[in-house]
Amino acid sequence: MCSVLASEKQTFIYRLRHSLAHIMAQAVLQIRPGAKMAFGPPVESGFYYDFDFQGEPLGERDLENVENIMRRIIKEKQPFAQAYKTLDEARAFLAQTDQNYKIEYAEELVETGKAGGEGLGFYTNGPFTDMCEGPHLEHTGEVPKACFKLDRISGSYWRGDEKRPMLTRIYGLAFETKDALDDFIARRKLAMERDHRKLGEELDLFMMDAEVGVGLPMWMPNGAVVRDELEQWARESEFRAGYQRVSTPAITRSELYHRSGHLPYYAESMYPPMIVDENDEYYLRPMNCPHHHKIFGARPRSYRDLPLRLAEYGNTYRYEKHGSLAGLLRVRAMCMNDAHIYCTPEQVEGEFRAIMAMYRMYYDHLRMGNFRVRLSLHDPKSDKFVGNEEAWNRSEDIVRTVLANLGIEFEEETGEAAFYGPKVDIQVKNLLGREETVSTCQLDFVVAERFNLEYTGNDGEKKTPYIIHRAPLSTHERMISFLIELYGGAFPTWMAPMQVQIVPVKDEVLPCAHEIAGRLRGGLFRAHVDESSESFNKKIRNAVTHKIPNIWILGMKEMENRNITWRRYAVQEQQTIPLDDAIAKLEVLRKDRVMDNFAE
Repeated sequence: MCSVLASEKQTFIYRLRHSLAHIMAQAVLQIRPGAKMAFGPPVESGFYYDFDFQGEPLGERDLENVENIMRRIIKEKQPFAQAYKTLDEARAFLAQTDQNYKIEYAEELVETGKAGGEGLGFYTNGPFTDMCEGPHLEHTGEVPKACFKLDRISGSYWRGDEKRPMLTRIYGLAFETKDALDDFIARRKLAMERDHRKLGEELDLFMMDAEVGVGLPMWMPNGAVVRDELEQWARESEFRAGYQRVSTPAITRSELYHRSGHLPYYAESMYPPMIVDENDEYYLRPMNCPHHHKIFGARPRSYRDLPLRLAEYGNTYRYEKHGSLAGLLRVRAMCMNDAHIYCTPEQVEGEFRAIMAMYRMYYDHLRMGNFRVRLSLHDPKSDKFVGNEEAWNRSEDIVRTVLANLGIEFEEETGEAAFYGPKVDIQVKNLLGREETVSTCQLDFVVAERFNLEYTGNDGEKKTPYIIHRAPLSTHERMISFLIELYGGAFPTWMAPMQVQIVPVKDEVLPCAHEIAGRLRGGLFRAHVDESSESFNKKIRNAVTHKIPNIWILGMKEMENRNITWRRYAVQEQQTIPLDDAIAKLEVLRKDRVMDNFAE
């Protein structure tokens, strides 16, 4: 019943947003009757419509007027009526108002066979008619009160092609109720305040530089601390789980990627080759796996050696399209929490079980909320995937069974698998509720054979291992972008760039403050004494602004009694305790990786 209600809600929201796009277009044409229309679809948080205003621009100041006209249209309860036209009828109708963008799209729909057997769909509400396949509400009066808001105006190329005309795109927000709209606007405000690009600059975590290159982040000292702490945690976790660390070069000859199959499938996402040594091609690696396969194949392997778990924090490089780059979320240079597990068929389920437990441990500890699992399958109709249908079905059944046995709920998505096998995608919601893929786990039944990887079974016969690719902490870049926004830049003590800020009340206690800082640094804690000329209150505010998790206040009384007054992030009350006890508690926060950036 819940799934049925959810589906009905999603259908209503889709119809609502689609209808509002038409209502907005009708309102805009009342202000700019000569405007040409392009596309006007519903989108994740609302709708938009692209216009060519033919020298009569419409700006942000006009949005209030457009909204008022939209409300009048809604009150008129105009029915949405569907009709169909042949291509010739559509051309003639659209030519009356010189809608050349619509005519071009109509011709494309017919030529590609996407128009449908009944012809090209058109919807009319009031005096407004648009070429559209729907669906819509029954009439404009079904739009809930105060459920939408025009949001912003931006530029957009026709068909996304920078060689085509630049259009004006008007965005609107729309939800099923006013409360849902207000909630989204509030969450978006918080997301903007916590945007990892904004906080990354304010907290000196990372930087981008045009002279270095787009999509190539450089980690400042503060950001490098966060990276190092995540990596150290992974090293310890993987060591306990029986992983062995390796290190491989970030560059290789093209033959390696021809053999793995990556060049035929992912050449467009790789940096161009470097020609050296008389036309020998070298590539920056987009992934670590082929190198690890070489290590596995470097010596004879027995079933007694398996599972063999090889791990590496390896730097990789991918030529992502310029328009898709987004801070740390999508970059061209990344460091991946990568590992490859070589195992027998009988060991696959146990290894998958351990991997999913590791994923859950990481995400639960980091307070990332409930993640959703998507099982990405191959598409038999696509040439993207290796053509062994029996092996695909067998491998997909293995992963499906593992997830079911673990009691993990998952949804299946056809066509999203890796070219060499099915994968489990871990989906996490950001502050706006939008899902992002944080990491994946892939079952590979193809590449071991390409690299002639073998092990001797207990029957003395040569066998081909399965390979599991996994990266539970994703890349440093993607994971840290999530954590910055989730925490608002306030990292827990164990991960914080500066763990303790010592604030002396007066200059007389400075020698003691430096003694304490020296003791902390001797214990490998990141500590700093604020010797600035700012007032005491300003020093406290500065420490809070920089999200320092522990502020130790040192006055004459504290110095005489060998105490400190401790103000902690997410803890309302401060306390005065002996210095030795404070250091001991600090050691527990670090050792147990306590998430003290959350109020308990």
